[in-house]
Amino acid sequence: MSGHESLIDELLAGKHRALARVITRIEDRSPGYRELVSELHGHTGHAEVIGVTGSPGAGKSTLVDKVAKRYRERGETVGVVAIDPASPFSGGAVLGDRIRMASNVGDMDVFFRSMSARGSLGGLSTATTDAVKALDAFGKDKIIVETVGAGQNEVEIVKTADTVAVLVPPASGDDVQMLKAGILEIADVFVVNKADLDGADRTVKELREMVHMRDASPLSGHHGAGADEHDGADIDAGGDGGGTAREPPIVETVARTGDGVEEFLEALTDHSRWLDRTGERETQARKRYAAEIRTLLREDGAALVEAELEARGGLDAYVDAVAARETDPYRVAEEVLAPVADCVRDERPD
Repeated sequence: MSGHESLIDELLAGKHRALARVITRIEDRSPGYRELVSELHGHTGHAEVIGVTGSPGAGKSTLVDKVAKRYRERGETVGVVAIDPASPFSGGAVLGDRIRMASNVGDMDVFFRSMSARGSLGGLSTATTDAVKALDAFGKDKIIVETVGAGQNEVEIVKTADTVAVLVPPASGDDVQMLKAGILEIADVFVVNKADLDGADRTVKELREMVHMRDASPLSGHHGAGADEHDGADIDAGGDGGGTAREPPIVETVARTGDGVEEFLEALTDHSRWLDRTGERETQARKRYAAEIRTLLREDGAALVEAELEARGGLDAYVDAVAARETDPYRVAEEVLAPVADCVRDERPD
């Protein structure tokens, strides 16, 4: 048996060391990592994936820890992938402390892993998707993807989740306004954490107004989907009524004390039921697969072109010719891609 097959078998057998090694290979883009992920894909599709994002200082880590603990008390296993798009290093001090704490407790059924932007942000997004697949194939019941910051970077990363929770600290008018820049559209649940602080009521009110504005927008929709999903009356957050319209609930929590955590879990469960009832879970999965295929085609296509350029002596000679007006960028692109295009056409089925 090859090392590759052995590693897959150990992961599928529930060995956390094998899971950690696979995720390391995914993050490092080690040779053969694609084959590993390909092998795992057939074993996925069972875990509930929850994305948690929001403003720095909103208490995401504390809430995620409390949620993971509550799931474990229910007998469910948990994987947490903490993402830091800003950090070029893996496992910053804070995340490192959390991982050590989790290990010291000895409960490996809550598996923490931090990932960071060693390469491109797009690469991190792909690596996150692959890490989630590894945790899913391993058999984790719940997978939480937690981002360190809040912004457009995180939007792409948390799109790997079935349900996205956006955390907002109280009395944060600026933060609520900032949410308009992309995070607002992907929220399935809003959480006003640290709800015991002044300004929580005002923040809830502002969020509620923004949610109503979002649902009235022709661009509104779950995870950026079309407005047709929002036609008709909104379903109450806690309800389990029919139809596909859904207004994201706003939950108040004090993660430090655990207040509101149960209500947050109920909101996540309600959304999960809604996904199943409306068929939206399958629709979402298809959109994710389509996006993943397009991303990989772009990456692989770019690598193919780079290799062809290198084989022709690099870009500089072409730049010199364009600068001397001997050719132009369009002709260069056509010339470099001509053999690739010919191969693709020759291989295309009739």
